Amino acid sequence: MAERLRERIISGEYGRGDKLKQADIAAELGVSITPVREALKVLEMEGFVASVPHKGLSVPDIDPENAREIFELRVLLERDLVERAVARITKAQIEELREMHRQLSKLVKEREVYPVRVANVRFHFYLYEIADRPQTLQFVRVLWAKYPFNFHDDQAVRFKHLQQEHGEIIRKLEAGDKKAAVAAMIDHIETGWVRVSKNVLPVARK
Repeated sequence: MAERLRERIISGEYGRGDKLKQADIAAELGVSITPVREALKVLEMEGFVASVPHKGLSVPDIDPENAREIFELRVLLERDLVERAVARITKAQIEELREMHRQLSKLVKEREVYPVRVANVRFHFYLYEIADRPQTLQFVRVLWAKYPFNFHDDQAVRFKHLQQEHGEIIRKLEAGDKKAAVAAMIDHIETGWVRVSKNVLPVARK
């Protein structure tokens, strides 16, 4: 449940500043309130959800002042996860990434905005989990909670690049070029930051 709600926040389906009512979420997902309540507690600890006195839970706003630091920490920790993951990855896991990429490409073609973002989250974290570094992975989740993913100036362009960059990562993995696969992932993160920073940093300077 926490993973499903986390994906919805990162994708922007639950927007920054939106109030999160347990009963509404439970009804929407067809579950009881209990798993929703427990999931929200987990997300609050990670920073995906904030508790506001007398107002309940909401999705916290992005702090543009911290955006560059968060990006730099993402590069540092995600590089470590990818390096460890590619040293352990199996052919079956590479094929699973390939299938995830097929699904993402289909969603990009159909211009399904929120599902594309969710597919991106799943691609990254499937690869990162292969590293078997749960503490590092948890820190990365916290960083993703604070990262301004949805500040791209042109989502259609970014999604096209996303598709191409994921494809490049998979091609390097299939070729057995682990060093190049790591480089392709870091390039993917940095390319996204270049586009995001055009919108985030001007806000921070105001």
